[in-house]
Formats: sequence, structure tokens, C-alpha cells
Amino acid sequence: MELSNINLKALTVLIRATDALHEVIKKDVAQYGLNPTEFSVLELLYHQGSQPIQLIGKKALIANSITYVIDKLEAKNYVVRNACSTDRRVTFVELTEEGQDLMKKIFPDHEKAINEVFQNIEPSEVAILIESVKKIGYQAVKF
Repeated sequence: MELSNINLKALTVLIRATDALHEVIKKDVAQYGLNPTEFSVLELLYHQGSQPIQLIGKKALIANSITYVIDKLEAKNYVVRNACSTDRRVTFVELTEEGQDLMKKIFPDHEKAINEVFQNIEPSEVAILIESVKKIGYQAVKF
């Protein structure tokens, strides 16, 4: 196969696999009344603790309005905003006790679901996949 054709095929396969993974995540978190974006924020806060709202969008890979997502999570009593004591421009977001309890309950099952998706791939293959996709990402940001 010609080099350009194999690259186009790789792109197609990567996009289809990403779409399929998004569907797995969407189905998995929907059973808890969350969408993938909300879950992404909760997961970030669960693993990394309180975060400035200004950085959550970048760290959790959110393209949508982060304020809207935080508003929805706050309405569900999963997160709370706290003003920074040293910089009025900064607002921190952290999990409430209810948010912590939710993540303690659902994250192990979420991790299990993702592990099932990867069950037929050797850990060494996953490591190669990670490195290869990183290279693609680094090259793509140059455009």
C-alpha cells in the first residue's frame, strides 16, 4: 500500500476507534445521569483535587463552555466553587462530599469498562499505541 494511502487508512481507523470509545464512555456514564463532559470534570477533580476553573477545560479536554458544565455539576451538588484567597481572578472548583461519594462508587466500574475495551491488547501494544498517538498529536499541532 502506498504511504499516503496507509496514512489515510490509519486516520480513518483512529477516528472510528475514537468514536467507538466515545460511545462506550457515553453509555457508561449515562447510567449515572452524567454526560462524558461532566464525568471528565468529576474524574479530574477526583484524581487531582481542587482545580482552578480556568484550567479545568484544558486538563479535562473540554471544548464546551466550562462554566456551563460546572453550573450543571453544581446544581447536582457534585462540585462547589471557592474563590482564591490571594487572587480574585481565580476560582477553584472541588468535589463536594456527594461528588466524592459518587466517584468512589462509579469510578471502579468505569475503569473496569475501559479495561474490557482493551482486554485483547497486550500491555506492550498499549504502550506502543500511546507513544504512536502522542507522535501524531505532536505533529498535528504544528499545522
